[in-house]
Amino acid sequence: VQLQASGGGLVQAGGSLRLSCAASGGSFGNYRLAWFRQAAGKDREFVAAINWSGGSTYYEESLKGRFTLSRDNAKNTLYLQMNSLKPDDTAVYYCAGSRWSSIRRARDDYEYWGQGTLVTVSS
Repeated sequence: VQLQASGGGLVQAGGSLRLSCAASGGSFGNYRLAWFRQAAGKDREFVAAINWSGGSTYYEESLKGRFTLSRDNAKNTLYLQMNSLKPDDTAVYYCAGSRWSSIRRARDDYEYWGQGTLVTVSS
């Protein structure tokens, strides 16, 4: 499976962005998917995950209420809507996928990774 993340950019604090992750080459509709992010000088951290159907989502606690994860299996695309962005949200955002369907938050639970898209939030 190949994952292609897009939608990053420069936004002012308080603004919004929607990230997309397009998948090809696999049974997208059966996979769990997630977003992780990595700020400069820091480890890659979990953002949110979604199960195969989109019926269950799981968020990093500190991001609840500002970020919304969704997927469109007909379009083989994962989305992350980010609102009320803060400078601390600045990072490279990576989408990830796994052949297993249930939600997991650990990096090691994902076999497939996109190339990342940079989100910069200015104060």
